[in-house]
Amino acid sequence: MEHKLSLTQHVNAPADKVWAVISDIPGSAATVSGIDSIQMLSDGPYGEGTRWKETRTMMGRSETVEMWVSQASPPRSTTVKALQGGADYTSRMTLADRDGGTDLTMTFGADLINPSRMSKLAMALFGRLGMRITRKALAKDLAEIAAKAESL
Repeated sequence: MEHKLSLTQHVNAPADKVWAVISDIPGSAATVSGIDSIQMLSDGPYGEGTRWKETRTMMGRSETVEMWVSQASPPRSTTVKALQGGADYTSRMTLADRDGGTDLTMTFGADLINPSRMSKLAMALFGRLGMRITRKALAKDLAEIAAKAESL
């Protein structure tokens, strides 16, 4: 049982500036208001294997999730994964040149791992609401990333 959404934000900045923002994991809590804090779990530059814990508050609940970079092709695409609460989360960002700037597209997917009947029922009842809330949060994240890249 998979849920997926895709959003695109045009950024009036070149791809290298957008990449600098999305790959600055330690600075992401200062850029994205939806992120409460970041705890780095690995050293070195952004790339495959980079790991961190990200804390966000959604729907009044704070949650910390361990995340890692599973793919990075600077400055064109990156994929970040997380496993939490019986779900496999995948966030992919792609950057494409357009109109003197960059289209930043985020594709987000949540796939339940070995879902029980109860979790299937819960997803059927609340999955659309959860994805609407997620879409709104991700749109805000992308707008804030764009604002930061445009200010560099």
